[in-house]
Amino acid sequence: MADLVQERAGMTVLVCAPDGPPISTVDDALELIGASFLGAEVVAVPAARLDEQFFSLGTRLAGEIMQKFVTYRLRLAIVGDIGRWTAASPALAALVRESNTADHVWFVPDLHALDARLREIA
Repeated sequence: MADLVQERAGMTVLVCAPDGPPISTVDDALELIGASFLGAEVVAVPAARLDEQFFSLGTRLAGEIMQKFVTYRLRLAIVGDIGRWTAASPALAALVRESNTADHVWFVPDLHALDARLREIA
């Protein structure tokens, strides 16, 4: 399956394929941002595509990637179960809670939850 631009809950979303290339660097994230220039307002990335380092806040990878999306005024949704990482890291759990109260980066369990979140802001 390839990454697809879809209309979801009234917004244009780049839905990244679960079996796509891993996102392990800021440059990988910038490639997704570039792909979103096809008109997407949101990029939905399966959690499974993110390198393990993303979930280890000491590496700063999560912050750097999230900041790139904010800089380009593009919403980022991390889609999937990240419970094993949040259970192991209170700091990551706090980041997820804080992000989910804001407007640019969200952690959602599935695309249905993303749709519900998009309907809230539409």
